[in-house]
Amino acid sequence: MGFEKDKASSSSHVLQIPREDTPLLSKNHQHLSSPSKTFANVFIAIVGAGVLGLPYTFKRTGWVMGALMLFTVAFLTYHCMMLLVYSRRKIESHLKISQISSFGDLGFAVCGPIGRFAVDAMIVLSQAGFCISYMIFIANTLAYCFNYSKTNPNPKIFGFPPKAVYIWSCFPFQLGLNSIPTLTLLAPLSIFADVVELGAMGVVMVKDVMIYVKSSHVLEAFGGFSVFFYGLGVAVYSFEGVGMVLPLEAETKDKAKFGKILGFSMALISLMYGAFGVLGYFAFGEDTKDIITTNLGQGLLSSLVQIGLCINLFFTFPLMMNPVYEVVERRFCEGRYCVWIRWIMVLVVTFVALFVPNFADFLSLVGSSVCIILGFVLPALFHLIVFKDELRWHSLACDGAIIVVAAVFSVYGTYSSLLEIFVGAKE
Repeated sequence: MGFEKDKASSSSHVLQIPREDTPLLSKNHQHLSSPSKTFANVFIAIVGAGVLGLPYTFKRTGWVMGALMLFTVAFLTYHCMMLLVYSRRKIESHLKISQISSFGDLGFAVCGPIGRFAVDAMIVLSQAGFCISYMIFIANTLAYCFNYSKTNPNPKIFGFPPKAVYIWSCFPFQLGLNSIPTLTLLAPLSIFADVVELGAMGVVMVKDVMIYVKSSHVLEAFGGFSVFFYGLGVAVYSFEGVGMVLPLEAETKDKAKFGKILGFSMALISLMYGAFGVLGYFAFGEDTKDIITTNLGQGLLSSLVQIGLCINLFFTFPLMMNPVYEVVERRFCEGRYCVWIRWIMVLVVTFVALFVPNFADFLSLVGSSVCIILGFVLPALFHLIVFKDELRWHSLACDGAIIVVAAVFSVYGTYSSLLEIFVGAKE
């Protein structure tokens, strides 16, 4: 274990760790974040496109089961985020250094190269998975806005499906955006993207309430065990910021308050997610679609909301791909900027997006596979290794239970989600 070596050798070893920088945080560590700025950073890091698939997920799981699952995942995500923070603090106090600034650094300090490789692999797969879902959302939404009609349910553009045309139309622009070597120029896009998303969510929720009071749907509270893993995957995907927690805590001015700030942020986000999912399902019932915005019809307001979300995800794409480039360039280019590797990664993401038919099904796949490993298995494992000689039996049992149960859920949830995708593709 990396931190059990003598302090001199371990400290120098950890000091040489190459680390992946995060897209939403400044690299200037002289200016630490106030509680309000920390709250804003946590909010930005966690809230993402996964929320748009929650109403459809609640339709599948039932609104009570979906809400309970969402709040449970929120609590466990918070718990595992704090396990990472506690593990980092323990190692740094042991080594008398302050150099573990990312999830990958922690994996290296605890388990050596294997730990870093495990974190790197999960980060690459999860971040690329997020971006694939963005491309699916953009293409399906634009097709709905500009090509769909009741008289022509299967439209074509020059003989090709609209989804393929819109994905390939985004491709050259994404090559340009993803070629930018520094994130300084992209930082304003992060703020813009989140403002657009919050505004769109507000509009959707207001519309949901207006539709719900005029309609009456038969609503299902519990969907049964068969859809449990599907809902779990989407819920885990929705809280996608576990890789950001260590950089966020490192930049917090009053670190003693970080746990409370993170807990308050997670509680507020989970309530917002729950309200968004429940209202969407209540408004449209069994007609709820995998992308809730397509339920709003094709009026001017709904089209503006949907196009705004597409713009949001279009500019979020290079920000979310940045950790992928950090890992790949570090491993294959000795940390040097390489435009060709970036273009190849964008091409791979584009190809995968072409062959995934359903937005929410893909959210479930990413959440059930890599997000469960990254968000639950690895934090609990690292915490267990770091504190194994100090934990009481119930804490050891808790970490062990999280590792085993999350690993089992990941395997079965991945199988279930792949089955949904392939069955949906055949239909």
